[in-house]
Amino acid sequence: MPEGHTLHRLAAQHTELFTDTRVAVSSPQGRFAAEAARLDGLVFDRAEAWGKHLFHRYAPPHTGGASGAVVHVHLGLYGAFTDFERPVAPVGQVRMRVVGPRGGTDLRGPAACGLVTEEDVDRILARLGPDPLRAECAPDTAWHRISRSTRPIGALLMDQRVIAGVGNVYRAEVLFRSGIDPHRPGRAVSRAEFDGIWCDLVALMPIGVARGRMHVVRPEHDHGAPAYAPDRPRTYVYRRAGEPCRVCGTPVPTEVMDGRNLFWCPVCQT
Repeated sequence: MPEGHTLHRLAAQHTELFTDTRVAVSSPQGRFAAEAARLDGLVFDRAEAWGKHLFHRYAPPHTGGASGAVVHVHLGLYGAFTDFERPVAPVGQVRMRVVGPRGGTDLRGPAACGLVTEEDVDRILARLGPDPLRAECAPDTAWHRISRSTRPIGALLMDQRVIAGVGNVYRAEVLFRSGIDPHRPGRAVSRAEFDGIWCDLVALMPIGVARGRMHVVRPEHDHGAPAYAPDRPRTYVYRRAGEPCRVCGTPVPTEVMDGRNLFWCPVCQT
């Protein structure tokens, strides 16, 4: 599932591509046809993200009117946007196509794609924790939940109600960089340790937005065994089960925690 940096990168790309232009919206697949008909020909205002949620905002139809339309997208496990410079025949099950004077984008396979009200947006955001990629977000709410929980910190970091946007890769890597065992109960994590995790996310996730790839390995450790996939930067532990830790050489174990594969170093993380 795409992590928060991917959605923020998409928001920036769509804002640059469509803002202040009149767009054509369609649903070649048909599952978003009625909503697309309402959006077709409107002026695109901006795109924004909170955690793993993306919002396309359209300008009000006339000045002084009600708020403009809002499209809510959650990519889920299989959703993806594909950009193009010139319209081509849709390939596959395109849920939503947006085309402007500077190009367009196709959305396929999202977990959610629908028109929502501002009240709906408020309800979605109310369920989410602070987003490290949003400057206005303070970590206090996340700390409040973590410091009172007996759940393992590895599970809490994946809970979007605690921190929005963190997925399996950032979870594994920031805990390694912090030297914290993912099995440690949240209430056994000190405020200083939590602040270190939050500051690391605030530092690392914008790099993912800018580059489109997660860069989490410090320069002094960025050598040796290759990345887990040819098109990915190296990681410390993520998807490196059985391979030696990049710092101490201990084999990296794996197990399932809350339905997701977990990776850590039993020596470097205490």
